[in-house]
Amino acid sequence: MFKIESIKSQSPQVAIDKERKATKFDITKMFEFLESGKDEAALTKSLMQQIERDTILKTNASYYDLTKDQHRELTAQKIARLATYIEKDAPFFENFQKRLNLIAIVDPQLGTRVGVHLGLFLSAIRGNGTEEQFKYWAFERGAAYLKDVYGCFGMTELAHGSNVAGLETTATFDPKTKEFEINTPHLGATKWWIGGAAHSANHCVVYARLIVSGKDYGVKTFVVPIRDRNHNLHSGVAIGDIGAKMGRDGIDNGWIQFTNVRIPMNYMLSKFTKVDPETGDVEVPPLEQLAYGALLGGRVTMVTDSFRMAQRFITIALRYSVGRRQFGAKNSREELKLIDYPLHQRRLLPYLALTYALSISSFDLSQTYDSVLSNLDAAGKSQDFAKLGQAIAGLKNLFCASASLKSTATWYVAQLIDECRQACGGHGYSSYSGFGKAYNDWVVQCTWEGDNNILASNAGRIIVQSIIKLQEKEKKIKGDLSYLNGISNIDKNTILLPDKPSMTNLSKLINAYQGTIIRLGVRCAESIGSKKSTWDDIASQRVVLSKLNAVLYMLQHLVLKIKQLGDEEAHKQYLVQIAALFATSQIEMNFASYFLQFKAIGSLEPVADVVSELCLSVRDQVIGLTDSFQFSDYFINSALGSHSGDIYNTYFDTVNNLNNPQVRDGKAAYSEALEAMLRRDSLEVRECFEKSDKVLKKLAPKI
Repeated sequence: MFKIESIKSQSPQVAIDKERKATKFDITKMFEFLESGKDEAALTKSLMQQIERDTILKTNASYYDLTKDQHRELTAQKIARLATYIEKDAPFFENFQKRLNLIAIVDPQLGTRVGVHLGLFLSAIRGNGTEEQFKYWAFERGAAYLKDVYGCFGMTELAHGSNVAGLETTATFDPKTKEFEINTPHLGATKWWIGGAAHSANHCVVYARLIVSGKDYGVKTFVVPIRDRNHNLHSGVAIGDIGAKMGRDGIDNGWIQFTNVRIPMNYMLSKFTKVDPETGDVEVPPLEQLAYGALLGGRVTMVTDSFRMAQRFITIALRYSVGRRQFGAKNSREELKLIDYPLHQRRLLPYLALTYALSISSFDLSQTYDSVLSNLDAAGKSQDFAKLGQAIAGLKNLFCASASLKSTATWYVAQLIDECRQACGGHGYSSYSGFGKAYNDWVVQCTWEGDNNILASNAGRIIVQSIIKLQEKEKKIKGDLSYLNGISNIDKNTILLPDKPSMTNLSKLINAYQGTIIRLGVRCAESIGSKKSTWDDIASQRVVLSKLNAVLYMLQHLVLKIKQLGDEEAHKQYLVQIAALFATSQIEMNFASYFLQFKAIGSLEPVADVVSELCLSVRDQVIGLTDSFQFSDYFINSALGSHSGDIYNTYFDTVNNLNNPQVRDGKAAYSEALEAMLRRDSLEVRECFEKSDKVLKKLAPKI
């Protein structure tokens, strides 16, 4: 492609190269920090390289032009390819999970297609089934290897989503045949939004009401075959495609209706709930939440997804902001870089800080999840009630942390993607920037696996309930909410961040967040205790508590990791600045009224000053800080964010290579319609001159 060279001093690639050379720390060490250690960093690098070199998994700019049918066909080919990786990664399935997380950076629909099978279908069997049931479906039948069994997750219904207890599909026990009969009693009970159901899955974990001897025992889980060996629907199973969506067209979401579908009674997953085949007696778990423990993995994964997606799009926006120039001083011919405008810094750099904060919390939350599941399995096998109690406490802690982080992180990254798009001006609106498809693909994360407002209000309720228990002199709180034990030490009249120096002190920032949560939580607890308000009345405050708790979690885990670095580490000072920027910018952007109301700060003005100063401190290192993510151009997949910084040539070539084939003399397929419009006869001719003066004179009455 013919290239027109720009003035050298204003060349985007020269600007980015210059800033790259000015990086004052080792980006490899920063990468290792972000990836939670050398070993994890090496594994990430290796898996990214494998993905990039795989010709079948390949994703490039043409991805943005695919139709729904093309997306689905290509996704099916990629799923088949990934199945071979599962076999090679076994028995180290954690490697495959990481591979899937990395693939989702550039192809989220592929990540979801396989993630539904492994992370929902198989996790539901693991979490709800006995050890024998899990071994059978996962390994004997091959579900763990994407072989023979390809599953979908049948929870959501047309009339019920978040209220799982209200699901209406039924599973009625027949004592004569020792079977369950699965039925969709009415239209509202149709399983809906079921990923993979429309065309792909042959089995479904169905959430249905257990009916035994006419008694309803609530919603339980059942493995229901929906297609046979030849991939034809089983009798009694009706399935359809739910059609076009905002994004993720590669996923064949479908609806399912069951009419008298019979399954063996052992297809009910019975780790916790059991039906005696002879007497019909039903044994139910002491804590219903136990059945949902394994499913929290989806929320945990979405926090990791948030980190990865934030890495990608803040990199694009910041590289563009260094390479793109606009306006400038009146006496200078050279325009200013976008990033040198204070407003632009304030738009983007808080999101860079968010990305760094997400890194550590995502890894730590994943480790907590693995530990909780392991403890639950061990306690269940040993029948040790003390261990079971500890495991249940860990599960409750995980529920609050994962609900708070999943909702907050996915909300924030949706905002990040759109702000980064806007920060790239008109070019950000091009599909080849990557922003448009990514946003449409991303925002479903705010709804599935638990609607964000419901998850956040549930997490906020746990915080308020914990404060009520502390006020009633119950046992000290353990786990992530242990900071609430300091309730008696918080003087509600003490300003926690009295001056600018305190606003860059990480310990004092953590204390300020804790104090604000406690003060708001106490206010909510008093309102509930005095019967002035119902839980629904304080739902908005509960959501705020959840967001504050998530930001505190991210801040605490980031600061703890920073403290493990030696003072001689060059990247430590920038991490300290980033942590302070994250904490203060969150106050300014999202929590100013609460920090003022509960006297965590005396005025917003010093907070704004500190945010501006920290943005300026971080600004010179933005290329190094984003290069530390180690994303190749393959994973960036944007015409605006290549590593070289050659924005305009890359963008121009991408557009022309994909959109201007030299056929029909450059005419479009719809050119005939346009040409006919332009060459159309005059209105007089088209009306056969019926309204011309000559005709009208002939038709005029003679007087």
